Amino acid sequence: MQTTNFSQFNIPSIVWASPPPTITMLRGKTTSSRRLSPPYSVASSTSRHQVTHSMPPEKVEIFKSLEPWVSEYVLPFRKPVEKCWQPIEFLPDPSQGPEQFEEEVRALRQRTSRLSDEYFVVLVGNMLTEDALPTYQTLFNTWDGVRDETGSSPCPWAIWTRAWSAEENRHGDLLRTYLYLSGRVDMLMVDKTLQYSIGAGIDIGLENNPYMGFVYTSFQERATFLTHGNMGKLAIEGGDPVLARICGTIAADEKRHENAYTRIIEKLLEVDPNTTMIAIAYMMRKRITMPLHLMYDGQDPNIFSHFSAIAQKQGVYTSRDYAEILEFFITIWKLEKLEGLTTGEARRAQDFVCRLPQFFITKWVLEKLEALTGEARRAQDFVCRLPRKIRRLENQSKKLESRSTKFSWIFNKQVNV
Repeated sequence: MQTTNFSQFNIPSIVWASPPPTITMLRGKTTSSRRLSPPYSVASSTSRHQVTHSMPPEKVEIFKSLEPWVSEYVLPFRKPVEKCWQPIEFLPDPSQGPEQFEEEVRALRQRTSRLSDEYFVVLVGNMLTEDALPTYQTLFNTWDGVRDETGSSPCPWAIWTRAWSAEENRHGDLLRTYLYLSGRVDMLMVDKTLQYSIGAGIDIGLENNPYMGFVYTSFQERATFLTHGNMGKLAIEGGDPVLARICGTIAADEKRHENAYTRIIEKLLEVDPNTTMIAIAYMMRKRITMPLHLMYDGQDPNIFSHFSAIAQKQGVYTSRDYAEILEFFITIWKLEKLEGLTTGEARRAQDFVCRLPQFFITKWVLEKLEALTGEARRAQDFVCRLPRKIRRLENQSKKLESRSTKFSWIFNKQVNV
């Protein structure tokens, strides 16, 4: 089986900045296009080459040949509409009459009043990620060999994409309505963020390549499963069992979708281990990032990094979670024991991926130790240098102030990042 050398194996880190001209590589041709200026476009990546359609024709044929397998082993992960939950089941129901509806809204607002501003920043970010569904379906339909060619194609790959999108659509609808009824967020700014973000699109360098695409979706579904689960735990601690049930229900959907994408990669490792292993390593070298990394609210050009920092600080998604996801896929895909790798590049990719979890676990431990040592040093200063307490507290106050930012989503309240 022929392998594919996906562009450059070492990819420089991406810095999200103001929108410059973009360069596109198309089968050896380089095209340049200018991005629209704000407010129509938002923060985007620095100018860089984008490789498109990197998968050769013989690889496209692999995905065509797998269509019967998709019908048998992937499409069963769909859930019939009549058996799916719907957002209204978790929300105040107007069909019960105006008085009951108003009472249920009051109860919802009472429950959410006990949750922190930081929690709502993360919840809005999660909702926006779910609500930007047009971006993801557009992305799916750029992948060679699996795209929906007509919008209603009977191809099994296309049937799965539409079913996945229909199920995922409920997540954003439910979270959006709950946030609106809570009264805790500025829906005008939330809506602007969503419009900016969908308009900006997504730039994760998949090269129209389904090998990379299905690695990304496997990882992303696992990450959202963990994230919604952690948000549910925090909702319980904050006194909102209904929101906890919402987060848990969404997490269950994400887990089922993760299982589908995981199975696809398992099959690709079986039929084309070299190319699939290289694709996994390629995506890990780039680092899997959240799909809404180009989010913008019209005010804060660094809103994505601020949101990510708060999610890390709240324990919703951390470096350790990233490492555990890597370990999970190394185990479930049996990457350490994978046989059939016939090229040096594929074997190097295998070695690279299998070493990654320890790197991220070490990073997480060092972050924790740094925080603890910082606290110990502050305690030492307080006890041993009490006369300098006032000056030290002033310095700390300035540092805390410099690490805080306003979030438009919560009426420009300050939160520490």
